[in-house]
Amino acid sequence: MNEAGDKMVTNCEGTSSSHTGKGSKKRGAFCKVKFGSAVVPIYRTESKGRIRFMLSYHRDGKRMRQAFTNLAAAKKEALFVAQRIQSGMQHVTDIKPHERDSLKAALAMLEKSGVPLVAAVEDFMRARDLAGTESLAAMAEEYGRHFKKVIRHASTSAVVNEMLRQREQDGASKAYLRLLKTTLTRFATKFPGDLVNVDAHQIDTWLRSLNVTLCTRNSMLRCIKIFFTFARSRNYLPEERNTAAENLKIAKVVTGDMTIFNPETMAKLLHNAPPDLIPILAIGAFSGIRMAELDRLDWSAVDLERGIIELRAGQAKTGSRRVIPVTDNLAAWLEPLERKGMVVPSVKAHHRAVAAHAAALKIEWPRNVLRHSFISYRIATVKSADQVALEAGNSPSIIFKNYRELTTEEQADKWFGILPKEGQHENPATITKRKRRAK
Repeated sequence: MNEAGDKMVTNCEGTSSSHTGKGSKKRGAFCKVKFGSAVVPIYRTESKGRIRFMLSYHRDGKRMRQAFTNLAAAKKEALFVAQRIQSGMQHVTDIKPHERDSLKAALAMLEKSGVPLVAAVEDFMRARDLAGTESLAAMAEEYGRHFKKVIRHASTSAVVNEMLRQREQDGASKAYLRLLKTTLTRFATKFPGDLVNVDAHQIDTWLRSLNVTLCTRNSMLRCIKIFFTFARSRNYLPEERNTAAENLKIAKVVTGDMTIFNPETMAKLLHNAPPDLIPILAIGAFSGIRMAELDRLDWSAVDLERGIIELRAGQAKTGSRRVIPVTDNLAAWLEPLERKGMVVPSVKAHHRAVAAHAAALKIEWPRNVLRHSFISYRIATVKSADQVALEAGNSPSIIFKNYRELTTEEQADKWFGILPKEGQHENPATITKRKRRAK
C-alpha cells in the first residue's frame, strides 16, 4: 500500500504469547505496523483463556490503548493510526472503525457528483427540516414528475421582457402593451428570482398589499394570468399542472345600479359639442363601442353606405372581428364630417376635452356611461340579448343580467331619434392643432 511515497510494513512474531513464565524477561510487541516513519505496536495478551490484541500509541502527550479480539482488526486500526501519525493528524484516531468505514463509503458515493461531504449533509438536513415527516425520496419523485418538462429556467423579468417583445411583434395595441408592461414590471420587481418558485399565496398576498381598488386588482391579476400562461407555453413552467396564477380567482365586484344618460342629457351634450368631439360622443352613444376600441379605430372602418362599422380583431378587446350596425341617427351625425385618418386623432387630448365639455354643461361623466346607455336602449328596442351581445362584444348573460329593463321602448325611440340641430357644425372647436388640449 502506497500513500505519498510511504510504505506500510507489518512485522509480527510467530509466538502465541506476549509474555513468558515467572522470572523471564518481558517480551516486546507481538506485531508492529509501520507506515513511513510512524510505527504502531500491537501487543498480544491472554487472560482466562481469552486472547486480546492491544494497540499502544501516544496522542497529545498521552498514552492511548485500544483492544481488539482478532489480529486483522487490530492491524487495520494500527495502519489507520500510523497513517494519521505520519500525516500529523493523529487527533482523528478517536473515530471508531465502523464510523470510519461509513465515512469512506459516503465519500465514495459523493465522488462522482463532486459535492463535498459537508455540503451534502447541510443540503440533506435543510431538506429534512422542510419535509417534516414526509419521505424525501417520495417528495423528490413527485417534484420530478411535475417539473421534469421544465427545461428552461429564467428570472421573472427575463420572461416578462420576452413576452412583451412577442406581443409587440404580434401587433398588440399600444394601450394593451402599456397595461401589460405596467403590471408585469411591478410583478417582476417584487419577484426577481426564478419564475418557477413563485406560488399562488405569494401572488395573492402581494396583490392584496397594494393600495388599489378591487377592479384594478382584478385587472392586474388578469395580466398575471396571461403572463403565466405564456411562461408555461415556453417551458418555463410545467405543463401537467395549473400555474400559480390559474389557482387564483378574480374577485367578485359588487356594483350598484347601472348609470345611463337619458335622451335629453345626451341631446344636450351633442347639440353643444364642436365637430371634433362628435365622433367620440355619437359613435359611443349610438354604437356601443368601447372607448379603448374607438381609440384604435380609423375612418376606413366606418362604411356609411353599407351601414356598418367593422372592428378588426386587433382593434377589438375580445380579439375577434365584430361588425356594428350604424343606426340612422348615427349616420346623420357622421355624414357631414371629414372622415380621414384616425377617428380620434389625439386620444388624451380628445378625452380630456369630452370630460371638460360635460363639466361645462354641469353634466356628470360616469365611467363607460355611453356604452351602458347604448346597450340599455338597444335591448329595449330589439328585445334580444343575443343580438345586442353580438353587436356590443359581450356575453348574452351579462347583457340580460345588467341591462335588461333599465329603460323603456319609448325612451329608446327618443335616444335613437337624436339628430343634429341646425347649424350643428358651426360650434367652435375645443382642440387646437398646436397644443391639442381642451380650452
